[in-house]
Amino acid sequence: MALFVILLISATALIVIGAVADGMLYLLSVGVLLLLVAVLYLLVRSILRSRRRRPTG
Repeated sequence: MALFVILLISATALIVIGAVADGMLYLLSVGVLLLLVAVLYLLVRSILRSRRRRPTG
């Protein structure tokens, strides 16, 4: 979960810097891609956790 938070904070910072600074459109696009990676990471992690079956004793 810490990795998701770090990715989310990094993506937000890059998006803000890319949107505010003139000529930093590449930072905006990298921030959006990083945000997508963070969401996909969370999605894959939740799918893999839900597929695990606990052995019934």
